[in-house]
Amino acid sequence: MLQRDSLFRRREETPFRPIAPAPAVAAAIAERVAPAVTPAANSESAPRPAVAVKPGEGSKLIVGPDVKLKGVEITDCDTLVVEGRVESALDSRVIQIAEQGVFNGAASIDVAEIHGRFDGELTARKQLVIHATGKVSGKIRYGNIKIEEGGEISGDIASLGAAGAPKK
Repeated sequence: MLQRDSLFRRREETPFRPIAPAPAVAAAIAERVAPAVTPAANSESAPRPAVAVKPGEGSKLIVGPDVKLKGVEITDCDTLVVEGRVESALDSRVIQIAEQGVFNGAASIDVAEIHGRFDGELTARKQLVIHATGKVSGKIRYGNIKIEEGGEISGDIASLGAAGAPKK
């Protein structure tokens, strides 16, 4: 008969030994995970910011395709990437609207890069870039503007002065 103490040890007395997966299992996991974490070789379809945000620098929110974000105020977000639909107020550094993306609302930002649609009140303090597929409408204020052939802009449009007020 075994002694009771040897069967029922306290956890602190049991040594911890981590279990490592077999080499074949580890290799299979690495093969499946590697494509998911490596960047795509052809990233031409992804919007590129006019002002690059370095990896690990600032916060980034991505609203993916088929996602609708409505009725919230987005704050403390350095970069907003819109691939779906956003109806919101935004104060940020950078907004990137993908070709299928739509933003409705008010946005006060440093740099706006529009491949899709923006409707509402937009203040781009530094730069507004409208690509060939981009459409911007509403009350628009900008520091500098670049519109590619095919890009559209309409509404109340004015350049910002040095102090951030519309130029007259």
